[in-house]
Amino acid sequence: MTFSRRRLLANTLLGAGGVGLRALATGLPISFLLDPARALAGGLPTCADQARAQYFILATSGSGDPLNANAPGCYLDSKITHSADPAMAPAQLALGTQLVTAARPWSTLPQPVLDRASFWHLMTNTPVHPKETDVLRLMGAIRPAEMLPSLLAKNLAACLGTVQSQPITLGASSPSEGLTYEGAALPILPPLALKATLARPTGALGNLQALRDATLSQLNGVLQGSATAAQRRYLDTLVLSQREIRDVNQNLLSMLDSIADNGVASQLTAALALIQMNVTPVVAIHIPFGGDNHNDTNLALETAQTVSGVASIVSLMARLDAAGLTDKVSFLSLNVFGRTLGPANTDGRQHNPNHQVSFAIGKPFRPGVIGALAPVGGDYGALPLDSSTGRGVAGGDVPAVETLASFGKTVLSAVGIPAAAITAAIPSGKVIGSALS
Repeated sequence: MTFSRRRLLANTLLGAGGVGLRALATGLPISFLLDPARALAGGLPTCADQARAQYFILATSGSGDPLNANAPGCYLDSKITHSADPAMAPAQLALGTQLVTAARPWSTLPQPVLDRASFWHLMTNTPVHPKETDVLRLMGAIRPAEMLPSLLAKNLAACLGTVQSQPITLGASSPSEGLTYEGAALPILPPLALKATLARPTGALGNLQALRDATLSQLNGVLQGSATAAQRRYLDTLVLSQREIRDVNQNLLSMLDSIADNGVASQLTAALALIQMNVTPVVAIHIPFGGDNHNDTNLALETAQTVSGVASIVSLMARLDAAGLTDKVSFLSLNVFGRTLGPANTDGRQHNPNHQVSFAIGKPFRPGVIGALAPVGGDYGALPLDSSTGRGVAGGDVPAVETLASFGKTVLSAVGIPAAAITAAIPSGKVIGSALS
């Protein structure tokens, strides 16, 4: 990586002039460090519900993976084609009190994870790969135009006190998986680039303790003089101690040094590092779940990547637990479309604009299956939703085409965004209260 490229990434990640690094070293938001007097005059950052705020790791794919072919809720019709490999045999698992059937890999998720997992049967209404960017915008449901990960990040940054409000994407495998924020394209930061930027011998993490002390010394007059008592108490809750900074430095350097490539495991490592650095509320990654499998003899690729994809989720959840982040980080998926499910799909699957499965795993979510599928146009598609129960029914009050908007609204509600703000941002669809803990 060239020096100019490294400097660009450092500026993107940590702010021009190192303001983001100073935010990391102190725990104080960038907005405060850029202009303390103005930040104080403007009042404390607005946070809708700090107790319910979450970081998010979002798995997104423009490939249109066949995750919808083997997830809970996809085994109620015997005409749906599933992989015949024993590794994908139907298995019963418990989502809270709800017993469901899914491909065997999903049953390997530990029960505490399943007790926070909901699986959504959605319609994305597109069979086109490059429309992934539109799906992330909930197919135009967000007003003004914004992506769900960016809307989440924008609303959570003040609650979490993150370095930046923009989300970060680590694993985009195509331009369609890149994120935007307020209409502007965001850079893609592969794990190896993150490592090269921060973990080299003279990298940005090498002198955090000294930078913390110098920054706090410079701000002493503001912190002790200009701030009100309430503002000082708020700032005191953000400022990290010397011990915390030392631990952050050692842990992060060790994590980043273990990155060897830009694969899924490295993306998970990088995502955890960014969350522990409190850089952003939302990190996007790419986990393959079968890909664009038009030609997939005996659904072999689908089998292999479903097994490895679920194993990656198991690994992520174990690492969150080890880091004490189980209650602070939620894991979502949202892909451009699902795959065809009917009996003519033994050696590959086509694009399905009518059915896609997303999952939401985390403290704010109640376990279960939201929605259902039924025959549509020679294959299968998502049914409308009954907003009071979350069931997929033909006469549901949420049309199938609005299920994607309902998914976004429910995720926003899960982290404490006020109902009026959610409706203003996403007028269509309804919050599915039964999906919330």
